[in-house]
Amino acid sequence: MNFIINRTNNLPDDSRSSILQRMPILIANPTRIKAAGNRPKIIEEFIGNVNSSDDRISVARMISLSGWTEPGQTPEFDEFTVVLKGMLRVLYKGGYIDVMAGQAVITKAGEWVQYSTPGAEGAEYIAVCLPAFSPALVHRDPAEEPSQA
Repeated sequence: MNFIINRTNNLPDDSRSSILQRMPILIANPTRIKAAGNRPKIIEEFIGNVNSSDDRISVARMISLSGWTEPGQTPEFDEFTVVLKGMLRVLYKGGYIDVMAGQAVITKAGEWVQYSTPGAEGAEYIAVCLPAFSPALVHRDPAEEPSQA
């Protein structure tokens, strides 16, 4: 875990325990997570299952190159995404949405989506998942096998 708890060593044990339950927790560094997709992508999880042992919510910064795409998915979590730079394309059953820097998109649990960054500069964005992202909840499409024709 990459979080820091401030010192309370000068307090009696009972006071220290009570304060630790109520004090803010600094997340000093994110953890890099391996990304799915056809090209490298950086995922830095600040809050979530991996970095802070929190399964209620995940907050991660993503940086993807131009031409990146990931398999489609039908996750069991809502995802709230804010694009900081570039453009993120969100494909869904009825079409697609191009989310530009300064815009956000919300996808709902149970909705099939596929993310990509087809623009020339790729994209940098923050993704918040409720509940937290986990491989068991994402339900990615199976990889397509090359045809044997």
